[in-house]
Amino acid sequence: MAGRSFLIRSPKEEESNAAVREAVLLGARNAAIAGSVVAVPTLVGCRVLPWAKANLNYTAQALIISAACIAGFFITADKTILRNARQNTIGKLDKSS
Repeated sequence: MAGRSFLIRSPKEEESNAAVREAVLLGARNAAIAGSVVAVPTLVGCRVLPWAKANLNYTAQALIISAACIAGFFITADKTILRNARQNTIGKLDKSS
């Protein structure tokens, strides 16, 4: 009985959680893709190019790759949440007309 909640969730909250879950999944997928796309030229460049070999240590390489992953995640998640919000707003406007 202690684990059960007496609060009932509204349908809007469930839709919101579904939208957030969708945004997180799409963001994670695109973060993995962006990390893979950036990792290959970064690591190859640090082995082949003399300037990169001299100036980019392991920490710099990791920061370059993780920055691409983070950017891919947040840009995708933000676009997904905004798209869902726009659809909800358009749906409300259509119902009121």
